[in-house]
Amino acid sequence: MKKISFLVSLLLVACGSTKPIVSNIPTDNVATTNTVTVIDFVKEENVSKTLKFLTSDELEGRDTGSKGIEKASIYLENLLKENGVKPYFKVYKDTLSNLDKPAYNIVGFIEGNDPKLKSEFVIIGAHYDHIGRINAVNGDDIANGANDNASGTTAVTEVVKYFAKNKTNKRSLIFAFFSAEEKGLLGSKHLAKKLKEQNLNLYFMFNYEMIGVKMNTEEMLLYLTGFGKSNMAQKMNDYAGEKLIGYIPAETQYQLFRASDNYPFFTEFDVPAQTVSTFDFENFQFYHQPGDEFELMDTKHMTNVINKTIPVLQAMINAETKEIQMKQ
Repeated sequence: MKKISFLVSLLLVACGSTKPIVSNIPTDNVATTNTVTVIDFVKEENVSKTLKFLTSDELEGRDTGSKGIEKASIYLENLLKENGVKPYFKVYKDTLSNLDKPAYNIVGFIEGNDPKLKSEFVIIGAHYDHIGRINAVNGDDIANGANDNASGTTAVTEVVKYFAKNKTNKRSLIFAFFSAEEKGLLGSKHLAKKLKEQNLNLYFMFNYEMIGVKMNTEEMLLYLTGFGKSNMAQKMNDYAGEKLIGYIPAETQYQLFRASDNYPFFTEFDVPAQTVSTFDFENFQFYHQPGDEFELMDTKHMTNVINKTIPVLQAMINAETKEIQMKQ
């Protein structure tokens, strides 16, 4: 998450009654218990594998413009290739125009399967950069950025693999791995402006940010930034058939809606563009510190987040009308 200066001191101290819509969901990995049907779209071992690579010391904290983030970009580009996902532009690398050093978003594309709805687009994204090498703590100077935001990046890789395999999306999908979020949302600002200039017909943008550790509440699985700006949370809970998404006061207090890569798409397109997260300011004490390591991530929780959001995203993507709408 983009660094908010007035937040740092706090972080250092703070160490449905509706039925879910699951039509067209492949049922290869369905487990039925006495009370609920559980569909495992992704496996924890695959989540762990991707997360472990992105957080390895080899990538040196994935600072924008570094050799480490270049390795991460190649990994993500290869993942798209291996899953048959085409580049949205001529190549996967979308070179930033607003930074004085080489930096790239990685952008893939899956065309929608509905003759009419495929002209509308949904963007699913996460930033894959972090802050690189910083002042050492106990001899460790690499800010590996496991929670921020290798966790969100990993989620998007699994969503990519799901739709690439099943091709169940009626609308067209753009998968965006953003660089330079930590420099001021530069990757998402660049891409949002570029797509707006191309008159992209954007329905909504959905962003994953810091989902590596469970929230300190059982009332919801995730919170949504800009909670009151659209009906996205309500519709997601309707689709899920449970209270999947909720609100936390810190979201408003620290203006988190403006702090991640959803925001440039909101400002450029004036459509629902929001971020889900489980970082609640009390459940993780190593924000922008070397302690943000793979070993502290709850990969079971992350897998649950991805498994819960995939069918909801599919329902959102495939709605016959634009049900997700801005509130006046």
